Amino acid sequence: MTRTLYLIACAAPPARRLTIPIRAAQKAGWDVCAILTPSAYRWAAEDPEGNLDELRELTGHPVRHSYKLPSEPDVLPSPDALLVAPLTSNTLNKWAAGISDTLALGLITEGIGLGLPIVALPHWNSAQGAHWAVRRSVAELREAGVTVLLDDDNGPGFVPHAARQGNLDTYPWETALDALPPAS
Repeated sequence: MTRTLYLIACAAPPARRLTIPIRAAQKAGWDVCAILTPSAYRWAAEDPEGNLDELRELTGHPVRHSYKLPSEPDVLPSPDALLVAPLTSNTLNKWAAGISDTLALGLITEGIGLGLPIVALPHWNSAQGAHWAVRRSVAELREAGVTVLLDDDNGPGFVPHAARQGNLDTYPWETALDALPPAS
């Protein structure tokens, strides 16, 4: 039996490379569904290389970014685990506050209550990471059982970069995938 992983991506530069974690998760046995924040969806839709089409083809599922109507059927299988990557400071702070104004936030907020395994791999700069709300939100989500992968006392993970100095080649997708439970 294949287990389902929801890859929930926010609008940060690593979202332009979602094929990397999708392929790796599939290789590990996961059925992957991509859910994007509205801004990340806009980025993918406007990508001249047809990123949305590639994500649909690779996963075999629609790429979701907005709530469905109550009368519409669910087009995705239920998740067994959630990977939130890249996680922006905006989504982090809304999530910790319990805000569900987008499909992505609704799923990860609900995921805590459902007891799903949730791994979050941030992507923000050191100035954003220094804000008290970010530190508070990371602590609250960890207390709720979310594995937030920052390179700190809790283990290896994302190291915030200097403003406008992010390097996509060093985003630690493997660390996030290794933190997930086994797919089978």
